[in-house]
Amino acid sequence: MPVDFNGKWILETNDKFEEYLKALNIDFATRKIAMTLSQTKVVAQHGDSFEFQTLSTFRNYEHSFTTGVEFDEFTKGLDNRHVKSLVTWEGDMLVCTQKGEKANRGWKHWIQGDKLYLELTCEDVVSVQVFKRKE
Repeated sequence: MPVDFNGKWILETNDKFEEYLKALNIDFATRKIAMTLSQTKVVAQHGDSFEFQTLSTFRNYEHSFTTGVEFDEFTKGLDNRHVKSLVTWEGDMLVCTQKGEKANRGWKHWIQGDKLYLELTCEDVVSVQVFKRKE
């Protein structure tokens, strides 16, 4: 049985996020705004199908996927790129690889206790965000 990611998650910590945004070539002003935002992740999981929403007062980002099925993703509201994404299970972790113009791009999601972890990777930069489950 896969891990249950369902719920609402509030951002607690945001390590090396600005460096990650730089690796994506996000402009200075947008990076500065992004660094001040409080983010909420809303996850709806139905077995191996997921709907992720990342909500903030500046921009929202939504995407849906089924693990093991490659899909075309437009990262609208992030860096506005077209990538081929594939999310798979590695144990209890969701692992996404994204193929496009940026090398070594992807993310990992996992849960420990009441925390949701998100590791974002682009080129040689790794950012880790930690979210706490909203009661």
